[in-house]
Amino acid sequence: MRLFAAVLPPDDVAAELAERVAGLKKLPGAGALRWTGRPGWHYTLAFYGEVDDDVVPDLADRLARAAHRTPPFALAVAGGGQFGHGRALWAGADGDLDTLRLLADRAEAAARRAGLPMGEHRRYKAHLTVARSRDAVQVRPYVALLAEFASRTWTVGELALVRSSLPTSGVPGEQPRYEVVGRWELGAAG
Repeated sequence: MRLFAAVLPPDDVAAELAERVAGLKKLPGAGALRWTGRPGWHYTLAFYGEVDDDVVPDLADRLARAAHRTPPFALAVAGGGQFGHGRALWAGADGDLDTLRLLADRAEAAARRAGLPMGEHRRYKAHLTVARSRDAVQVRPYVALLAEFASRTWTVGELALVRSSLPTSGVPGEQPRYEVVGRWELGAAG
């Protein structure tokens, strides 16, 4: 299965972001972007790619330990930016970013210890993708409106292991499907 570790925003925070994204979709040129939907909004901590079924239990055990060793922390969806000259438009994060990075490092280390090839380690950049494009798109007005955005702050209390299923229908605009296959409480004794 195609898996990643993530922090998921609560429904009310996703609703706040959805209001801002609705405004972005009204800007000139918004049709050139493929907008992600609320079910796909998450902060990826570590992307694992295709993981053999027999590796998942060990990965899950290691993620549970990583979650238990990490205290709950404050986070808000705030700001925004782009990657690849408009190929990805994202909302950023504010709050205890040091603990978010620590959790990302631990999620990556859990995969390495479970035997998953993780490639070269990169410094974690918290982002929640709201739109993509196959071509370079001028997204400066979108980034400017995202820069002004800040959701309410919430306490991140769990680490999620998420399965993503890529679209197979060939229907334009079809989104990947996401399913949480594991959840672990942060800071739990154990």
